[in-house]
Amino acid sequence: MVVFIFSCRSGGNWSTTYAPSPFYMTSKMRALYLEGYDYSIFDLTKPDRVQIQVHGSSVQGRILHGGSPTELITSYTESTGRPPALPRWITSGAVVGMQGGTDAVRRVWKQLQDHDVPVSAFWLQDWVGQRKTSIGSQLWWNWEVDDDHYAGWNDLVRDLRRRGVRTMTYCNPCLVPMDKKANARRHLFEETKKLGFLVRDAAGEPYMMPNTSFDVAMLDFTNPAARAWFKGEVLAVMARGGAAGWMADFGEGLPLDARLHSSGSGDGPVAAHNRYPELWARVNREFTDEWRSGEHRRADADDDGDDGDGELVFFVRAGFRESSRWAMLFWEGDQMVSWQANDGIKSSVVGLLTGGMSGFPLNHGDAGGYCTVDLPLLRYRRSEELLLRWMELSAFTVVFRTHEGNKPGSNCQFYSNDRTLAHFARCAKIYKAWEFYRIQLVEEAAEKGLPVARHLFLHYPEDQRVQKMTYQQFLVGTEMLVVPVLDKGKNTVTAYFPVSDGGLWKHIWTGDEFGGRRSRGIVGEGMSHGFEAEVEARIGFPAVFVRVGSTIGERFVRNLRDLKVL
Repeated sequence: MVVFIFSCRSGGNWSTTYAPSPFYMTSKMRALYLEGYDYSIFDLTKPDRVQIQVHGSSVQGRILHGGSPTELITSYTESTGRPPALPRWITSGAVVGMQGGTDAVRRVWKQLQDHDVPVSAFWLQDWVGQRKTSIGSQLWWNWEVDDDHYAGWNDLVRDLRRRGVRTMTYCNPCLVPMDKKANARRHLFEETKKLGFLVRDAAGEPYMMPNTSFDVAMLDFTNPAARAWFKGEVLAVMARGGAAGWMADFGEGLPLDARLHSSGSGDGPVAAHNRYPELWARVNREFTDEWRSGEHRRADADDDGDDGDGELVFFVRAGFRESSRWAMLFWEGDQMVSWQANDGIKSSVVGLLTGGMSGFPLNHGDAGGYCTVDLPLLRYRRSEELLLRWMELSAFTVVFRTHEGNKPGSNCQFYSNDRTLAHFARCAKIYKAWEFYRIQLVEEAAEKGLPVARHLFLHYPEDQRVQKMTYQQFLVGTEMLVVPVLDKGKNTVTAYFPVSDGGLWKHIWTGDEFGGRRSRGIVGEGMSHGFEAEVEARIGFPAVFVRVGSTIGERFVRNLRDLKVL
């Protein structure tokens, strides 16, 4: 309870999720998903049955057929939708999460150049200006550039773009009154209130919802006019101002007693709650498609913020069954800056892998976590060790993006000292080294719905040891195996090598081979027939393996040498 009060609802626990999906898949290759948006409960605790409770007048769904988990995911996403292949610019280098204004960005950009860091974009979530609250540095939810905080915004965007670096921003489907911000040019809350575009309460007034330390109103995207307004008055303004992409935050919290434009057509509040994340993603996706085709642009617009052919990117955290039909990229939301399993670095891996098995194939997280608590009797502050290990983890996800957290001054940052900068450069180069394979995997995600980062179950479904894994290790595609360090003070990991396919795995730093009959430590529990080994994993040398004989693995190792990290 103390954590709840002081974090102002900014944390989570083992049972919370941003993106529930009414779908399951078993080790016996049985899979089912529900259609519609009714509230449902899946009981998977009994060994001989799955029980589903649906709060609605009817039930519709599909039983899927497939001989493997990958076939089932492909079948599932064929019905529910898959994301498009990402523009290559966002996976070409690190996405640098920064706050602090123009001078801070230019200072850090100079440091990154000095360390030869491959950078694809600066993600500047505080482009709208900062407000200080009880949980730290937060934003003014009014979706216009703050000319005082980011003086010379256009020059900054242009200077970065000339060096091949794009600028990304932030928005969400909520607005706040702006009477306390002196330099606001527009008051979007008041505009949309007059237009009737906000979610309403029982009295017909804007539904003001508590969000961390202030109240917000949500846009009613069940209203087509509200969707058109947001695309034209918010997203188009961002893109014309040079944004090549943005975090499309929130979307999961529509109140269950809200009154909506669609209420008159029989859309119940629970169904609307589950459908809203899809609507939110769809608004953003429609805009990116329209922008690519030339809509929303002015003849005098400065397009330096995108790559010249309209390839914009947005990423979301909220989702439901068909979100991947509309969303381009997901991220796992706001983990604590901790080593915790329920809401820290370990939960980030759980979200990465379960998302991949639930139809969200392009997924990543905040390198370093987000939620910071810095009080005399309660402290969750990002340590240097945690940040270094989280960067190593993030270097093997589809997008490598940093975040300063809600209290930047309380957290260790990648720019804090020479060691953190050097480590960030090293991880960014490791990420760069498998860019060629990442391009293939992104295309495969768009074509088949298969995730970039994969739970081992997808390829070793009969191995009972694999079935029990949660966050311990994962595959990147089929050719790379990552065993991240997820505990404080550890410099070794226990790696497990399934051998059902008889393959060997090579340690990228030492060249040692594991698996098959050459390994020690055979495991013979039931259907587990792999090998485990204790492997050194000093900071800067995460335990990563490639398949012996794999052309992908050989090229990855060769690129590491060329980039001088091996």
